[in-house]
Amino acid sequence: MAEAYKVKDLSLAEQGKMNIEFAEGHMQALLEVKKRFAKEKPFKGLTIGMALHVTKETAVLVRTLVAGGAKVAITGCNPLSTQDDVAAALAKEGVNVFAWKGETKQEYYDNLQRVLDFNPDATVDDGCDLISEIHKNRTDLLGKLVVGTEETTTGVNRLKAMEAAKALKYPVIAVNDNRTKHLFDNYYGTGQSTLDGILRATSVMLAGKILVVIGYGECGKGVAARGKGMACEVIVCEVDPVRALQARMDGFRVMPMAEAAKLGDIFVAVTGNKHVISMAHLSAMKEGAIVANSGHFDNEIDMASLNQQAKGKRRVRWQLDEYTLKNGRKVFVCGEGRLVNLAAAEGHPSVVMALSFCGQALALEYGVKKKGKLGPGVHVLPKEIDDAIASLQLKALGVKHDALTKEQHKYMTGWEEGT
Repeated sequence: MAEAYKVKDLSLAEQGKMNIEFAEGHMQALLEVKKRFAKEKPFKGLTIGMALHVTKETAVLVRTLVAGGAKVAITGCNPLSTQDDVAAALAKEGVNVFAWKGETKQEYYDNLQRVLDFNPDATVDDGCDLISEIHKNRTDLLGKLVVGTEETTTGVNRLKAMEAAKALKYPVIAVNDNRTKHLFDNYYGTGQSTLDGILRATSVMLAGKILVVIGYGECGKGVAARGKGMACEVIVCEVDPVRALQARMDGFRVMPMAEAAKLGDIFVAVTGNKHVISMAHLSAMKEGAIVANSGHFDNEIDMASLNQQAKGKRRVRWQLDEYTLKNGRKVFVCGEGRLVNLAAAEGHPSVVMALSFCGQALALEYGVKKKGKLGPGVHVLPKEIDDAIASLQLKALGVKHDALTKEQHKYMTGWEEGT
């Protein structure tokens, strides 16, 4: 018989419950979805397996799915991102949760298997590890799976690679591709929470610092903008010429990382690629440089080489490690090179996660309703559902907006009328 849950400390549940309630106060759009789900029960009789950051905001999503009739089994999608009080609260509520902050790599993968042991009908993923495990080691589940969803850019990239290789065997909706996700969660959420994580780990003054942002996608744009707002001088490193040009036109200095490594005070990797901060870059950094990662996986910084080649390492603050390099200089790494906004802080603010998790909830509902009609591959939500999410959030904020007149709609959808 499968374990019911595995968390760090069940006695933390009361604090977790209060944190979830606080998050709910800022997630009114998702609570509207929850109300409807409670009446319509779109997931009645279904099991949903989830690999998401187990945070107070994720708990609100879990409650929404449970209200819709689902049985939920959930684990984390990063060894350092679980909020232990929230995991305890979910366990107390009867959710099958297997997550704690500080998991080893083996424990992380064991917990993925524990979730899959519940034989889910649908999956929710952040980074594609759950989907990858199914296709590599649990192909017995593929016949039952109706739909999956994916939360983040890194996971969507992996899914598209699977699709191109004809390896993806069930339909997965790229929630990250919702405009209400990447234009808000990635930009505003990552921008604020990344700097929040760095500040909690280091407590340094940002004003006057040279902030190097590696990657200028939506996440990198958000980090650069928030850094500028905190009076940093911002340098952007990019491989995509269009994004590099965008960064320059946004007023930032743009240069190769080999040059920026010598200048920066604080470095943030947000690319979705590996070793964008290499050992050569680390060795070129000045004394006291601070390095952080806000991409999904910890290989954006070459942590393996750093741990092998450094002369010394010590934990100087919570989630801040000091490395002494062979050249005698010291660099500081936040959150063990993992997602700094969750390793050293609490992740994105609740209000922006309401948008993302409305997308998750409605994508699952859409996939279940389309059972048998969506072929294996990567799918996106229809525009009308994305627009409905934005409308829910505007209503929650008390904001009204215009609508097209019949004449304007006819003009925008026709071609006859010209000069």
